[in-house]
Amino acid sequence: MKNSKKLIFASLVLSLMTFTSVKAQENETKFGVKGGVNFSNFYIDDVDDNNVLTGFNFGFFAKLPISNNIFLQPEISYTGKGSELVYNNPLVSGTAQFKLNYIEVPLLLVVNVTKNFNIHAGPYAAYMISGKTTNKSNNGSYNFEDKIDVDDFNRFDAGLAGGVGLDLESVSFGVRYNYGLTKIGKDNSDFASSDAKNSVLSVYAAFGF
Repeated sequence: MKNSKKLIFASLVLSLMTFTSVKAQENETKFGVKGGVNFSNFYIDDVDDNNVLTGFNFGFFAKLPISNNIFLQPEISYTGKGSELVYNNPLVSGTAQFKLNYIEVPLLLVVNVTKNFNIHAGPYAAYMISGKTTNKSNNGSYNFEDKIDVDDFNRFDAGLAGGVGLDLESVSFGVRYNYGLTKIGKDNSDFASSDAKNSVLSVYAAFGF
């Protein structure tokens, strides 16, 4: 009887060790690169789809398992934000762009709803590293490109991020929205929309290894 109990106990321990080992192999920490296209604009009170500027993002991520279906995903990326204005008046027409470049660090909680589909959300923080304004008129009489003085702006940006992803083996695709909570311009700056905040919709592809 004692031998039987020992055998059963040993079998349970062995089964538990095997189960834990398999789960650990299934949920190993993953690293990867990701990049995609940004569609950004500024907002003050309500976000709209006007004045959208097209940019890009590129960076790195780690996917750290918490449980079978839940992961913590820190990232670091170079990302472009800003706004675009298309104008047309009796004197001249053209396109003006306001471009801001950031190093951004999101910290996301990723939940696998199914094996291949996930939802993710969390805070992000970003630091402005450069920016410029450009203007292109239809007749070329008012074309220019000027760098901005980043010290005239709030260089730190922070907000909330959320999105969905599709995982296919080592390749993933996703859509994410970043909602900025901090003002872009300083109160005493010449930036016309000092109360404006960042709004960015991103479409990306990621490669894990």
